[in-house]
Amino acid sequence: MWKKKRTELKAEAFTVRASMENAVVEPPAKTDVFQEQAYRPTAFRKHYDRRDLPIALDYGGRPNSIKWQVDIERIDYHHYLPLFFEGLRETAYPYETLACQGVYDMLDHGGQKILPVIPLLVQPIREALNTRNHRVVCTMLKVLQRLVMSADGAGEALVPYYRNILPMFNILKDKKSLNSEKGDNIGHLVGETLKVMEQQGGQDAFIHIKYMIPTYQSCIRN
Repeated sequence: MWKKKRTELKAEAFTVRASMENAVVEPPAKTDVFQEQAYRPTAFRKHYDRRDLPIALDYGGRPNSIKWQVDIERIDYHHYLPLFFEGLRETAYPYETLACQGVYDMLDHGGQKILPVIPLLVQPIREALNTRNHRVVCTMLKVLQRLVMSADGAGEALVPYYRNILPMFNILKDKKSLNSEKGDNIGHLVGETLKVMEQQGGQDAFIHIKYMIPTYQSCIRN
């Protein structure tokens, strides 16, 4: 006797259709937590292209140096520091050079003006880490180390925002890949940055780090 061929029904796992007799459950889509995210133009790039930023490349100085067209100690840190931090997501010349050197200059000269701006830096820090771009992540980790040491209390001021920025640390802490241009090991930089954050973050820093990264071992406590 001729039998009618059974039609297979494709279904997602853990759905009602998956329990049907002729269902063929499809495996979940593969994900890569280390896959780089698509680039999005930054406000820093737009402002520079419109010549709204008080900086320029210093072609007469050392390589990758910039010059400020105003007194750096008189600039509005609430406006410019978050904007330059957002620019750290850039990897194209000259935006990357301008943003990176500009951030370091402002951190070196900002002093106590940096503290009230720290809440505004959390979002660009998080966005840079979430790009998963080796170059961008390594740059931001180094900037974070400089940030928490830039002024008295800067490290402690960042502690309440650990839960916003440390989730990506937890993903990247065991990654061994290198930045091919500078030889930076992301996993090593993550560990180094966590130690600096604990050292500069005061008595509550370790508890907050441990909550977000359970495998972290204190570099201060016995």
